[in-house]
Amino acid sequence: MGLFLGIDGGGTRTSCLIADEASILGAGNASGSNVVRLGEASARAAIESAIRQACAVAGVDPRQVTRSCVGIAGSARPEVRDAIQRIISSVISGDVRVVGDMVIALESAAGTGPGVVVIAGTGSIAYGRNANSETARAGGWGYAVSDEGSGHWIGRTALAAALRVHDENGGCALLDTIQKAWNLDSFERLVPAANATPPPDFAALLPVILSAAEAGDSTARSVLSQAGSELAALARVVMRRLFAGGENVPVAMSGGVFRHCALVRQVFYNILRAEFPQAVLNATVVEPVRGAVEMARRGLP
Repeated sequence: MGLFLGIDGGGTRTSCLIADEASILGAGNASGSNVVRLGEASARAAIESAIRQACAVAGVDPRQVTRSCVGIAGSARPEVRDAIQRIISSVISGDVRVVGDMVIALESAAGTGPGVVVIAGTGSIAYGRNANSETARAGGWGYAVSDEGSGHWIGRTALAAALRVHDENGGCALLDTIQKAWNLDSFERLVPAANATPPPDFAALLPVILSAAEAGDSTARSVLSQAGSELAALARVVMRRLFAGGENVPVAMSGGVFRHCALVRQVFYNILRAEFPQAVLNATVVEPVRGAVEMARRGLP
């Protein structure tokens, strides 16, 4: 009997599952492991912690793992793929497959069949495959030029919108909330912090922006509605490229933005269905790590 390990290495959270042929045996979670954003040392610490947690729950030695699959952003870059291979191979045995985070998300959503998945976590991307096994992607080109609708984008856009309200009205409740979240004691310290190099963790502002929106803050609600629209636009690009025949298209959501924000989900759904009535939206936010386990079970290509 084999043991199969799947990892979803996100910018904020690393999820790990270990399974046999029939069932999930253990799970582990740690902080983010995006090598591009966080560096190899931080990624190693998070991945090793998640693996050891999952194996401890399952009661197995990491060296007993038969095959593993890791989904992570930036996997097309050789230096990222090589770093993940080094990290995984130092902890577990067996074959290791490193793929993009969107690949394991689509596997979780649609298996080997056609479909589209939109990921909105720290970053964002849309990815799909049609019945002819043709694939397409939209977005996911990095926080400086892309990642629309992501946690990072929401945090940065909300701060920009709050500054505009401040300019117009001489104050802004959302701006005060962001200032407190960053533990800053004055507005004068906020702007240098926002423009620092490297940039601050804008994605970490998502919880306070969601809380503000739930309390009725119009600026926060406007930004979240815009995020839903941006994510629908990513899905729209992929669907137009892959599904021109009007056939039913399974569409799934993944990532913390979708998981935690009903407003983003609703706007995304309404816009997508208005233009693509054939879109069959999965109301459950899928967990990409389950796709990684399935790919590990299936074996390397």
